[in-house]
Amino acid sequence: SKTQAEKAVHQKKEQSKTKCRKARRRHINLVAEFNHRQRKNIWLETHIWHAKRFHMVKKWGYCLGNSPTEKSYRACYRAMTKHCLLQDLSYYCCLELKGKENELLKQLARICSIDTGLTFEEASCLSGRFEGSLNLYRADRYPEDMLGPVTFIWKPRDGSENRQLWIWVHPALKQDILRELKAIFQCSEPEEICITEPVTTSVQEKKQVEVVTSLGNKRKKEDKEGEKAVPVKKIIGDGTRDPFQSYSWIARTTGVAISDRSMEILRYRLIGPLSHSVLTETLKAASVQTV
Repeated sequence: SKTQAEKAVHQKKEQSKTKCRKARRRHINLVAEFNHRQRKNIWLETHIWHAKRFHMVKKWGYCLGNSPTEKSYRACYRAMTKHCLLQDLSYYCCLELKGKENELLKQLARICSIDTGLTFEEASCLSGRFEGSLNLYRADRYPEDMLGPVTFIWKPRDGSENRQLWIWVHPALKQDILRELKAIFQCSEPEEICITEPVTTSVQEKKQVEVVTSLGNKRKKEDKEGEKAVPVKKIIGDGTRDPFQSYSWIARTTGVAISDRSMEILRYRLIGPLSHSVLTETLKAASVQTV
């Protein structure tokens, strides 16, 4: 018995030397693990960075950084006043409209009013040079039935009468505004359907998912290929969109199309006097070649 105990301890020591602690605790498939943890609240692409430094809250179908765990308020204030501070606003939802310019403006005029300031027809915004902001109302109901504030960006003209418009809305207002846009443009027919499943169903990946999602049991390595294994597909959609439902609709009469681009177009906000310098150093203009 004593010999067996010593033998077991010796074997345990030998086994522990083969792999470091980090390797022994490593997840079999990180993507599968992260997908499992995003069943109810979707992560932004900067989630891991924020999760290590912020208290996270679950709001509007997302997992967002609320307040820093360290006393970094002075550092943030210093960055805003003297340098540059970046915020991740990717949880804001993007609704994309495509169609003839006159048709878009005709119907959009029904859900806003010139009495409140700018409209979608503002010349500087319509050209695509500047971003605009306004309040939306239910169609022909101004000044009653306000839907909420939005910002919008027109894609610059390319010589065609067809235009592209992006409307950015808060996730809490997204469903109401999307419903109103579909109504005024009569976009009822689905144009695109997302058929990509959040998790693939191959036998190999099923085993990995079972290992990762088994609660209360010790994880056991069932895949001998290790890192060569095919990763599980990333979750499609966001906290406000069902991955198995249509996300693009079209009006057959006018050709106007509405698409839900939430979490497909990331959005970051730069605050501070060096914001433009950071952008200039980060982004390099591509050379346009005309044939």
